[in-house]
This record gives sequence, structure tokens and C-alpha cells, in this order.
Amino acid sequence: MRGVIFDKDGTLFDFSTTWEAWAAAFLRRAAQGDEARAERAGAAIGFDLLRARFARDSVVIAGTPSEIATDLAPHFPDLSRDALVTLLNQEAARAPQAEAVPLAPLLTGLRARGLALGVATNDAEAPARAHLEEAQVERYFDFIAGSDSGYGGKPRPGQLVAFCEQTGLGPDAVVMVGDSTHDLLAGRAAGMRSIAVLTGLAPREVLAPLADAVLPDIGGLPGWLDGIAAL
Repeated sequence: MRGVIFDKDGTLFDFSTTWEAWAAAFLRRAAQGDEARAERAGAAIGFDLLRARFARDSVVIAGTPSEIATDLAPHFPDLSRDALVTLLNQEAARAPQAEAVPLAPLLTGLRARGLALGVATNDAEAPARAHLEEAQVERYFDFIAGSDSGYGGKPRPGQLVAFCEQTGLGPDAVVMVGDSTHDLLAGRAAGMRSIAVLTGLAPREVLAPLADAVLPDIGGLPGWLDGIAAL
């Protein structure tokens, strides 16, 4: 292995801590104080506003801002789709981040192994960079792509192919690490090995059939790499 490309939400950062707070803030802002309207809009994207919890099939888990806006649009006819996407991205950039594991030590160790590192997220690029900068880890990555960066979104492999092109690595030398089936399918489509982590909402039994390995979190990645190197 010579490269690792990570999903962001649910992989580098704990999904629930970040996006439950984001969803509540966004829905109440967009609904302009109409709590019933906010609850209905939340249900449309698989979010229970009263319990502040996502359903496992929520579009927010792996969807792009554009896809989320499409599901929200019937509840906010006063906002254009572009305005909804802008509002989604503004709130996303402010969402609190909880690192899945301490990121700086992990990424430092991976760089010390000579690995190229990337991020491929279905979030927009600007909030993704804001999150990485807030965690003070943006500098560790050779490549950062969002769904609006020109490569498409997962489960299509465009972002992963672009990482290989930018780093000069073949896909057989890169591993994709993510918490959703979208991540793992993108890895397979790109010709990469795929590692699943359980810091998102998808359970092991959903991820395991698509993954080369399932880890509790990205902290197990160095041990997995050592195992591959020993083969």
C-alpha cells in the first residue's frame, strides 16, 4: 500500500456528533422558527428532530448537498434549490467536529510510512476543508475533493481516480477507508481495496460484504497495513 484515501464524515470524524447538531441547526434556521415545519423537513431526510437522531437510511449519511436539497425542497418552496444548497453548506462549515480518533498522531504516523493521503467526501469541498482546518490536519493531505470539486460523488469512483492521477499511484496500491456502502462501492469501482469503519451509522453486517476488512475505527489502520506488508 502506498496511498490511503479517506471518507470524512463517519470516518475521520464521528458522524453522530457532527451531523446531528448540524441537522437540528439547519432545519430550525430554514424553517424560521416553525418547529412543526422543521420536524416535517427533518423526516424527509431521515432525521428525527425531537430525538436528534438519524435513520440508518438517511440521505444525509452518504448523499451530496444537492441530493439533500432535492429531498428538502418540497418543504421550503420559498427557497430555490441553489439557496438550499448554500444554506446547507453554510451550516455544514459550522458543524462541530469530533475526531473519530486523535487525527494528528495517526496521520503523522501514516505520512512517516511514506503514504500519500487523500480525502474524498460527498460533502462540498469548502466545508470539508473548513472541518479539516479546524482539526488542524488539512496539511497532511495531498488531495481533498468534495462532491462539487468536478469529479462527481460516491459511489462513483471519480474522486478516487483523481487521487490516483494526482499522486501517480495505481489503484492497486491505494486503500479506500469509509463508513458507508457508497465509500466501499466507490473503492471497488476504482480498483482499490476497501476498509470499512464503524464510526458512522452503518452496522458491520451491512458493510462487511463489500469490505476487505472491517475496523472499529481508523485507529486500527496501521495494524491492518502491517498485516498487508507481512503477506
